Amino acid sequence: MSSIKIECVTKDGCRIGESPVWDEKESALLFVDITGRKVCRWSSVTKQVQAIPVDAPVSSIAHRKSGDYVITLGTRFAGLKWKEQQVTIITEIDKDKPNNRFNDGKVDPAGRYFAGTMAEETRPAVLERHQGSLYTLFSDLSVVKHFDQVDISNGLDWSLDHKTFFYIDSLSYSVDAFDYDLQTGKIDNRRSVYRLEKEESIPDGMCIDTEGKLWVACYDGGRVIRLDPETGKSLKRVDCNPLDKTTSCCFGGKDYSEMYVTSASDGMDEEWLSRQPQAGRIFKITGLGVKGIPPYPFAG
Repeated sequence: MSSIKIECVTKDGCRIGESPVWDEKESALLFVDITGRKVCRWSSVTKQVQAIPVDAPVSSIAHRKSGDYVITLGTRFAGLKWKEQQVTIITEIDKDKPNNRFNDGKVDPAGRYFAGTMAEETRPAVLERHQGSLYTLFSDLSVVKHFDQVDISNGLDWSLDHKTFFYIDSLSYSVDAFDYDLQTGKIDNRRSVYRLEKEESIPDGMCIDTEGKLWVACYDGGRVIRLDPETGKSLKRVDCNPLDKTTSCCFGGKDYSEMYVTSASDGMDEEWLSRQPQAGRIFKITGLGVKGIPPYPFAG
């Protein structure tokens, strides 16, 4: 049995670190600092972080087939050219809700960018409820809205056979599944595959491994948990001590056997931060004994 090792890989903390995505070409981890309004890239070679400041809360990042990246910025889908540090707006949604912003997003196996919204928080996990929706940006840059009444649109991923879409609305404390049509990007037949106990805390970002099991970061729970969506059972729990605000996770590294976990420091007072000086930083977990799959690029 390999022993699990957790190490902090960045020197500086994010306010809300989120959306870790492995960049194979750069041997680097992409991530965002939502309230810090920065898009970041940590090099596994130089161990340094490059950051690009943006003009609104930036909540997710993905590869773009044509090169560079796409991001969710405020209530906009946008393109990001890294070298030029140039942001180009693709389209805007939720125009009738000035208090909304995007939250987590991810590209599906067909190259569509799924991302959901939420109301701005007055403090962590405290916000006007049912203000969010889930959207898809298609490769022709059109947008489809799947449903609304979302509290905090969060973790998302697809089953290995691409027939199921997994999704988290954080305040429901549930990991949900939908039937997924890869040809059209349509989702239906929503059901819960795992319900978190209150002590497991709030489900946040999520990724899938090569065995089809889900990994969920538990915000305020200081851990990632591994779930079997078929049986609804929790299989493993990895505590990221001393760290409460784990926000998301992804696999990366040469063979996708390393897990990277983002975290947050927003909402922590001085006393809390003195006990958790690494809050908001990026952590690498090795020795899990499973691998992940490479992220899909946006086709548009």
